[in-house]
Amino acid sequence: MEYFTRNQIYEKLRQDILDEKYERGQSLVEQKLAKEFGVSRTPIREVLRQLELDGLVESIPNRGVFVVGITKEDINHIYAIRERMEGLAALWAAEKISSDELKQLEEIYSLMEFYTEKGDADQVAKLNTQFHEVIFTAASSKYLKIILKNLQVYIQWARHSSLKVPGRLQAALEEHKAILEAFKNRDGALA
Repeated sequence: MEYFTRNQIYEKLRQDILDEKYERGQSLVEQKLAKEFGVSRTPIREVLRQLELDGLVESIPNRGVFVVGITKEDINHIYAIRERMEGLAALWAAEKISSDELKQLEEIYSLMEFYTEKGDADQVAKLNTQFHEVIFTAASSKYLKIILKNLQVYIQWARHSSLKVPGRLQAALEEHKAILEAFKNRDGALA
């Protein structure tokens, strides 16, 4: 039997909830999860508390812990927050981006082109995340980076889901080309 750390359990359950492996309203039973992960109930209880803080589960006294998941409204909120926060990151990064960071963006974009032609949404999603992480780093704001890092798992999930929509891979590639050009021209507003 494989044993897991508290953090591994948290990340696995969070991803399973985001991937809808648990249905909305489904009960998460501590004892069953403890057995599944080969741990005591204490780390499971801690993980469930963290998932509740994340808004992914709800604990109802004397009843248990139930999956809340992500709603369409949540997705709309994630995109609205992302638009504002990543826009600010791009604005600041355009002024501060180093030649090495710009080169990283170009290399990532080239790989995105390659995997878009192959129709590999999984690889494009990973590269897309890397592309944006270079921008977050280039913005040189530790607080913006902390906020975006905390939001990143939800952004990645929403981004990955959207890339599977027909035609979205090509559209995303074109958007990233425009972002890259804006950075080359040091145009923060356009980026």
